[in-house]
Amino acid sequence: MTVGLITPEPDHPLLAATTALLKGEHRVVALHPETAELDVLGPLADVYLLKSRTPRALALARALESRGAEVVNSARATELCQDRTFMAERAGQAGLPFSPTHTFDSLTDLAAAGRPMPPLVVKSRHSRRHDLVARVDSRARLAELAGTWGDEPVVAQRFAENNGYDHKLWVIGGTVFSALRRSELAPEGRGPTLPLAPGELPRGWVELAVRVGEVFELDVYGVDVIDTGDGTPLIVDINAFPGIRGQAGAPEALAALALRRARKAVAAV
Repeated sequence: MTVGLITPEPDHPLLAATTALLKGEHRVVALHPETAELDVLGPLADVYLLKSRTPRALALARALESRGAEVVNSARATELCQDRTFMAERAGQAGLPFSPTHTFDSLTDLAAAGRPMPPLVVKSRHSRRHDLVARVDSRARLAELAGTWGDEPVVAQRFAENNGYDHKLWVIGGTVFSALRRSELAPEGRGPTLPLAPGELPRGWVELAVRVGEVFELDVYGVDVIDTGDGTPLIVDINAFPGIRGQAGAPEALAALALRRARKAVAAV
């Protein structure tokens, strides 16, 4: 089998470890999404792993899909998970515990609206590197942010009281991995990632993580969940193909998923 990696970082720890597992019997090729020629892609791999969310990466994935390639996650699912308004709407329709979300054309519009009232979590509508994610406890803080991010399309969510830690849940082909990390919204700022076995999660959280993939049509993804009390989960973010660093068994799960999808694609031809 030939496995393609759509990524600018084939040496990312997860991808490098997965490549090492595959290379004995299979071929692994990397496509840099920012430099690949969309009209000169050569023979198709049996499956591609889309580990990038830039516009060029999505265009490359779509070009491959148009030729019949199997891409994990699909370009469509990856792109939709970058839109936090869509994310909240889809989660709500599916009955997932997701924070009620208000969308504004700009942060300036939110500051002028007067509703919802702080405390809020304000985020860029479109998820990307170095986007806006901030806790806002006063109208003055909102006005301060508008001075820098005034034109940014944003979503606003009521801040939900919690213990200050994000439960990082990652899923690869139905296998759940987990860790604990102090939230970037905590007064002390983001902390290190701490080990947390899936068996230590509150009841129903593993099933919740798997359900997210079904709803958003994702095979490799992350779900950030906070505990709002007595194990009550609130989903605060969903990411297509996150880093998943330091999780024992994750490279094996990704290699198995890639081969499973590759064999399925070959059998369908």
